[in-house]
Amino acid sequence: MAKPRMCPHCRAFVDAKQKTCEYCDNPLPMTAGRRLVREERRRRTRVDVGFTTMMLLLINAALFAVSWVLTLRFTGESSFLGGIDGEVLHIMGAKFSLSIQVHGEWWRLITANFLHGGLLHLGFNTMSLFNLGPLAEQIFGTSRYLVLYVASGFCGFLASTMWSNSLSIGASASICGLIGAMYGFGRINPNSQLRSVALRWIIAIGVFGLLFPAIDNAAHLGGLAAGFGFAYVCGTPGLDSDREAIWRGISIGTGTVVIAAFFMAYRSFSFATG
Repeated sequence: MAKPRMCPHCRAFVDAKQKTCEYCDNPLPMTAGRRLVREERRRRTRVDVGFTTMMLLLINAALFAVSWVLTLRFTGESSFLGGIDGEVLHIMGAKFSLSIQVHGEWWRLITANFLHGGLLHLGFNTMSLFNLGPLAEQIFGTSRYLVLYVASGFCGFLASTMWSNSLSIGASASICGLIGAMYGFGRINPNSQLRSVALRWIIAIGVFGLLFPAIDNAAHLGGLAAGFGFAYVCGTPGLDSDREAIWRGISIGTGTVVIAAFFMAYRSFSFATG
């Protein structure tokens, strides 16, 4: 018998590799070595999503749930995999060029970034943000990360507004901004591994854009360009406390603008639904 250990139930010596005592048939507790190996595996596979990314994911999920309920209420039917009703998306704040350019509903350039057209759409963007968000926040810090996310979405839907009149929604413009910023950061430092990861994401999104005509490529390109420029202009957290205080103020201002945009969307929704 190799490496015997004592059964805590009958106190007989058994093989350390056994999971059940051959004398009393009681399960044997995990050895300290196996416990340490398990904890190390858990530590390596654990993903620290971060508070900011988790809040963005929760907002996206909550608004999707609201849009699904409204679609069911207004149309009498709804499909998680297929579609949220276009009129529901419009009154909730989707990007629509006519509403923005003629009626001055600028807030749609922000609110559109938090809406999704179906469970597959939400799922893909959730997976992307879940993977990219923590890394971007680690590189740029929480304040810059929040500003980057919102500003990239705004620029992406601004480009979409200039390019197309069609209805458009989704977090992918902001996600492209994160990718562009990481690619730019990888060029500045330089970091070939980070550049390689970002480039693979860019290629994958480009392929999807070519395969599926409904994808808003203008929003993706606008977000990507905004993120790339952000990395060069805004930099990363440093030891200058005054500069970091300014960025905290900018992030608070950004959050305030987002809240104001949703307030405007709510007013528009209340007016449209009477």
